[in-house]
Amino acid sequence: MLGIIVNADDFGLHERVNDAVALAYRHGVLTSASLMVGAPAAPGAIAYARQLPGLRVGLHIVLADGYATLCPASIPDLVDRQGRFNDAMARDGVRFFCLPHVRAQLAAEIRAQFEAFAATGLVLDHVNTHKHFHLHPTVLALILKIGRDFRLRAVRLPRELHGSILLRPWIALAHAKLRRAGIDHNDHVAGLAQTGRMNEAAFLSVLARRPPGVLEIYCHPANAGAHALTPSMRGYRHADELAALRSPAVAAAIEASGAMHGGFADVFGHEQYREVRVRA
Repeated sequence: MLGIIVNADDFGLHERVNDAVALAYRHGVLTSASLMVGAPAAPGAIAYARQLPGLRVGLHIVLADGYATLCPASIPDLVDRQGRFNDAMARDGVRFFCLPHVRAQLAAEIRAQFEAFAATGLVLDHVNTHKHFHLHPTVLALILKIGRDFRLRAVRLPRELHGSILLRPWIALAHAKLRRAGIDHNDHVAGLAQTGRMNEAAFLSVLARRPPGVLEIYCHPANAGAHALTPSMRGYRHADELAALRSPAVAAAIEASGAMHGGFADVFGHEQYREVRVRA
């Protein structure tokens, strides 16, 4: 199978992101976006998604460096008083694995994010996590278990082209879990090594050396602004990434590849989207 999925992460984070996603879908190569259901601009992202039925939308589960869906009193071991997760992922990973009460709160929050997505009425194209936290075996196991109740069909596998050797055991474990669960996934991903810097040259380089199989290219487009979207995004070149998504050269390279170009539902032919088309 040959497929190319071009995805925007952090849909709903800010109005600048939402506007860029809509523009890159209407006038570029963007085919899907991953929604942060608890982010400040999520309502605007949902409104755009309803106006753009061809845009495939997935759930971008946030468990670090962002806001939870449940109130802080429900998950006091996961968030601060403002309902925000910290960015101490290594520490939290140990707590998820070792502490049953923390793991129970984690499961409740993951379910709440699935429920919030379901409440939008959008069809779930895929699931991934902010900062790829689903490489943690406990997080991925909970996503797969809970996701069965929400017609989960596809999950991003963060297998970067020429990626870090240190991540390979975790990626292999995730790959095995996805295969056993019968969940569709990309074969390779591009965007991790050049996070915030997926400009036209980066896109063209990835497409020129694209291996066989399904490739997901993810990025973080946004309209230009005076300030960073978040402290962790200082240095991100969002406008360059938006320009890459609208680049005629990138569009031509994707067309020349001969690969299926769409969301996970298009590449893998999910029945749920065929049902939506029939009802429409």
